[in-house]
Amino acid sequence: MLPCMSADRFWIAHRGGGNAAPENTLAAIRAGRAAGFRAFECDVQLSRDGVAFLLHDAQLQRTTDGRGRAAAQPWAALARLQAGPDEALPRLDAVLAYAARHRLWLNIELKPAPGEARRVGSGVAREVAAALQRWPRLPCPLLSSFAPLALRAARAQAQALHVSLPLALLAEHWRTDLPLRARRLHAVALHLHWRALSPARVRAAHAAGLAVRAYTVNRADCARRLRRTRASSTLRAMRNR
Repeated sequence: MLPCMSADRFWIAHRGGGNAAPENTLAAIRAGRAAGFRAFECDVQLSRDGVAFLLHDAQLQRTTDGRGRAAAQPWAALARLQAGPDEALPRLDAVLAYAARHRLWLNIELKPAPGEARRVGSGVAREVAAALQRWPRLPCPLLSSFAPLALRAARAQAQALHVSLPLALLAEHWRTDLPLRARRLHAVALHLHWRALSPARVRAAHAAGLAVRAYTVNRADCARRLRRTRASSTLRAMRNR
């Protein structure tokens, strides 16, 4: 299996750079990097013709000048949309190239529309595997998702390509079986809403061999509480800039 080089960081800039620039754009990642971040979360889905690109919502209208279901559009149509002033929707390969140049670590959240989980998981894993081959010094991205089916598809694709890609299961609320569910997916981490965290829950995840990361932490008092909560240095925090 192709080895992954990790470049994890405590702070992870949410959707690229928080509110410093339009979310999930190269401008956001550039703004986050200028502010000192070296780890970034971004949301990825596939166009109708299989191009991986950054977008959080299933629909286009909140963050672009387009309308309708993003996954139903071919890339040629999506490429014409604006996500901000003079800022197009970025392809994942462009973001991976930027990350490779600047040694940035990416938490790539798989954001499949309904019925798209397998396609998104396998397609994104294939693209990340190709990037790792192209840029051996690229810090190995982590693939995370609320959708177990997308994580299973990503793992199957990575195995077929003889690449080891770390996975993380996302959850908003704590359930006692979450660590077991994550391990059954061969995940290496749980990503939880910060309100769902407690010292006992962090310890339970660590006992299962899982790292823990919290989202989305925007207040200093929350960050201080989470630092006290963490049972080891494997708890990380995602925040808007």
